[in-house]
Amino acid sequence: MENIQLILYTVFGVLAIFSAIMMITRRNPIASALWLIFNFFMISGLYFLLRAQFIAIIQILVYAGAIMVLFIFVIMLLKLTDEKKLSEIMTYQKITAILFSILLMALLVFTVYVNFADKYTEISTEAETISKAENLGRELFLKYAFPIEAIGLLLLATIVGAVVLAKKKFE
Repeated sequence: MENIQLILYTVFGVLAIFSAIMMITRRNPIASALWLIFNFFMISGLYFLLRAQFIAIIQILVYAGAIMVLFIFVIMLLKLTDEKKLSEIMTYQKITAILFSILLMALLVFTVYVNFADKYTEISTEAETISKAENLGRELFLKYAFPIEAIGLLLLATIVGAVVLAKKKFE
């Protein structure tokens, strides 16, 4: 069972990294958005393997569902059909930035490998119970009720402000 989980974890991780690279290298914004949706699903798979089912479901519902619909809606509204404006010329600065990015990624992989190799082989039972929706809801409604309400009021104020500003613009 552990071998299957390790294989799935590796597959989801590699596909998440691959889709992230594909997302930032695509010239077409719709293709980038689709790769981002695929990335969200791979990250959700990683959350499932870590037994954080609630976060995995929210990852799909909120990010891959609602937010990506908004992204695609904005992309369609902008009508980015002229791809000549999106093309860039490779300069020495960009090549140097790419090389330094690869070097930084190699350094990060080495650091993670040296510090975490064979140290954390199993998930604790506390982690499994904390990530359940029941426990998360209890914490949100009992311990963090005031911050959640404050954020709700802040979001309401921003929506009202956006509507007022949009109304003034169209009048």
